[in-house]
Amino acid sequence: MDITSSLPDPHICEQARLSRDARFDGLFFTAVSSTGIYCRPVCPAPVPKRANVRYYANAAAAEAAGFRPCLRCRPELSPGNDQWQRGDHVVARALKLIESGALEESSLPQLATHIGVGARQLRRLFVERVGAPPISVHTTRRLLFAKQLLTETALPVTEVALASGFRSLRRFNAAFAQANRIAPRELRRHPRAAAGDALVLRLGYRPPYAFGELLAFLRTRAMPGVERVDDDSYARVFGPADAPGWLRLSAWPGEHALRLQLHCPQSSRLLGVVTTLRRMFDLDANPQAIADTFRDDAILGPLLARRPGLRLPGGWDGFEIAVRAILGQQISVAAARTLATRIVQRWGQPVAEAPMPGLERLFPTPEVLAQAELREVGLTTARAATVRGMAQALLDGRVDFRADQSLDEFVARWVALPGIGEWTAHYMAMRALSEPDAFPAADLILRRVATTDSTPLSTKALSQRAEAWRPWRAYTVIHLWRGTADAPPAPRSKKSEKTP
Repeated sequence: MDITSSLPDPHICEQARLSRDARFDGLFFTAVSSTGIYCRPVCPAPVPKRANVRYYANAAAAEAAGFRPCLRCRPELSPGNDQWQRGDHVVARALKLIESGALEESSLPQLATHIGVGARQLRRLFVERVGAPPISVHTTRRLLFAKQLLTETALPVTEVALASGFRSLRRFNAAFAQANRIAPRELRRHPRAAAGDALVLRLGYRPPYAFGELLAFLRTRAMPGVERVDDDSYARVFGPADAPGWLRLSAWPGEHALRLQLHCPQSSRLLGVVTTLRRMFDLDANPQAIADTFRDDAILGPLLARRPGLRLPGGWDGFEIAVRAILGQQISVAAARTLATRIVQRWGQPVAEAPMPGLERLFPTPEVLAQAELREVGLTTARAATVRGMAQALLDGRVDFRADQSLDEFVARWVALPGIGEWTAHYMAMRALSEPDAFPAADLILRRVATTDSTPLSTKALSQRAEAWRPWRAYTVIHLWRGTADAPPAPRSKKSEKTP
């Protein structure tokens, strides 16, 4: 795959920019040679002449070619393109790590070594396939986030620099001026935001987006004390314990975006929080590509028509999702939520001051639950041992939630733990990693509803049936589950999880 292969067909790009089609927002960028500016396909500015237009698959490639971001359509607000991070090849793995902040603490040679190539080879692959070297991709990501903070918030420039990953204000000013042809403070001549306790940011997506359906899924699983979900919003408190923050996410009326209210005492964590929320709420998905796979399917086609834009509901934290997955083995969602709430109330650390009603505790850490007597809150002996063993395995490094690991690698490592079977491992991959192809094929509800007759499919038959749904099998899970009254119970044990 080279840089041009990731672009939509040139005719489609042309039609999308002329019609300002929001479905293509973030899938390509339009650069104009006569102005030196690159824009989103939805830019409201007068349409430039075709002879002056060039198309780029991502913002980093446009900036590497010498174009600067448009101040009117603001490329920093466009959703990402998760096509780049699909698959297990070197570039996809490196992009996942860059997205998760790998180059914040590590060097390019260290990143290259981690994924098994040399630094020069990794740079060459990025230039060929992405259109920009890894450092440019990393820098563009940081500068676009800085531009959003400068435009939408009243954070001091020094804090904006820190929030976007720059440890030196001088380096930030120089990098920003080079990319934008304007000093950071120039965007503050007419600030759009007043100083206040909570930041307010736009998180863009490509329509359609079934936000209400995603909230409904999360609402039945929300843990009182840690998070609160109503018909219109998701809110939670998050650590660290010595400087907890809070957030609330709701729809942004009239825009293809969510409205994030965020209080984060540590500015250096802002980009990580936004990145987590984008993954958790699947804001970078391409619903058109997913729909094209399902539209003609006898089972999924009607479900797609009923819930267009249904997204993959992720989780805030991998350990939190892992505990919930284990608790949910062979019991209802409501029962699992009750157990999780007891764990939070018994071992979760209280915050000094609750930011809003229902948000007063942090979810327990692996260190705490690895030593907890979980039978005190109603867990069976076997399930308590599984939770403690899982927590210790995370602490030991035997398992983790690294963004760059393949689905097969992730599942293989997790099913090696006592009490963890393929259903649980795939569920964790789906929720904690937002892996779009995770598929718990042994799930009883899936085997019942993924057929046109009354006889449930076997696990093998469902797996074969699901081959046509790749690489979006996790989305079929959500469509099929949302088509029932409640999410399914998981099997009790590792052995039963493998049993049809």
